[in-house]
Amino acid sequence: MLFDIGTKVEDKEITVLVGPNGSGKSTLLKTVMGLTQVYSGKILYDEKNIIGLPPHALTKLGIAYLPQVNNVFANLKVKENLLMAGYILGKDEAKKRTLEVLEDFPVLKGYMERRAGTLSGGERQMLAMAMAMMRRPQIILFDEPTASLAPKMALEVLDKIVSLRDNYGMTVVLAEQNARRALELGDKAVLLVSGRVMYRGDSKELLNHEELGKVYLGIKTA
Repeated sequence: MLFDIGTKVEDKEITVLVGPNGSGKSTLLKTVMGLTQVYSGKILYDEKNIIGLPPHALTKLGIAYLPQVNNVFANLKVKENLLMAGYILGKDEAKKRTLEVLEDFPVLKGYMERRAGTLSGGERQMLAMAMAMMRRPQIILFDEPTASLAPKMALEVLDKIVSLRDNYGMTVVLAEQNARRALELGDKAVLLVSGRVMYRGDSKELLNHEELGKVYLGIKTA
């Protein structure tokens, strides 16, 4: 459960959600996407309260959500996944955007005829990001995108997330298990503990906060 979550996500920045297992990071993202029950409070997006809107309506508003698992259609080919992501687009526009996202995610070019379920974990994450970019969202919510990935691939996924901010001015909310790396690349940070905010502010300050980093994130400062 979440209690008294009061925070703001800045435009064109990466806001990192960190905290111990079970702290509420994934729950917060699911709540924004209308996947949990909200008993009180508001979630404002473009100054409008979006509580009660279904996920498909939030997608049309420009919010993309990449869950930790089941974020691609495993039984469909890569090209079919991209077409599914652009289902609200016209045929010509969908084809145009497919070519655009393939330039951003070139690893997928050789896999267009492969079923998504045969891709590696990192390749599936790249496909999930490409699917989200088909809709040109304003904000992307990532839930533990590097979970179960090899260290090298995890860094590649995180670097790609940074490029979404730097190259496209994308607003990103990133719940991440690798707290140190996430805080290094983030702009702002929110530390959740038992469903409550323990810190909100500059991500580098949290990274260098001896007490909070050591107690809640296992980070030892120099």
